[in-house]
Amino acid sequence: MRLKDKVILITGGSSGMGLETARKLKARGMRVIIAARNKDALARAQAETGADFALPMDVTSYGDWLNAKALIEEKFGRLDILLNNAGGGVAIKPFLEQDKAQIDAAVALNLSGAMYGCRVLAPMLKEQKSGLIINVLSVCATHAWGSWSVYSAAKAGLRMFSRCLYEELQPYNVKVTNFIPAAANTNFNPAAGLEANNALLTGADVADAIEAICSMKEHVYVEEMTVWGIDQEVSPL
Repeated sequence: MRLKDKVILITGGSSGMGLETARKLKARGMRVIIAARNKDALARAQAETGADFALPMDVTSYGDWLNAKALIEEKFGRLDILLNNAGGGVAIKPFLEQDKAQIDAAVALNLSGAMYGCRVLAPMLKEQKSGLIINVLSVCATHAWGSWSVYSAAKAGLRMFSRCLYEELQPYNVKVTNFIPAAANTNFNPAAGLEANNALLTGADVADAIEAICSMKEHVYVEEMTVWGIDQEVSPL
């Protein structure tokens, strides 16, 4: 895809992988919309990346997605790429120590939110007969670590959802890709109440990989891409 002047919506765009991806794709000449819940962080991210628009929204709110669609149609007239990047650990601890509110919040943030975005915005891509949806997962969707059960289940569900959605949208030249990053040196761990992660893999590294997916020729489909840092030991089930 030729990236210049293409319109992309990046959820979770105020920090970490979303911020770095916004920075990189704006430098490629894309029209970048970043979305996040924290208005102050969003304003700082827009100033830092030069994003074309900063959209305060909660991805777990279906109404916020409807508002996002109306805004995109009004200000940009089209959408070429949806990057469902927003997510979080909520509560990374043994399952039997999690309460209903934590379980519901983790599923809403890591699964339902991306599904809402696809339901509201995919019709735009279908009508255009072009476009790309990238759903950001985690290696927790394909590997099992203790205490990550709910988060892993939500991301694994999103993985299969993406595959099924691609089957529906393929006739309309719309692609749906699963992007699967490993542990990265972002704000994910502190937000989940974990120790800071000093992994070699950075948000900028992840942005490089997402840029590569976005830059593929129109006839090329990336079903799934997994990116690891070479320092992460992988020995789960």
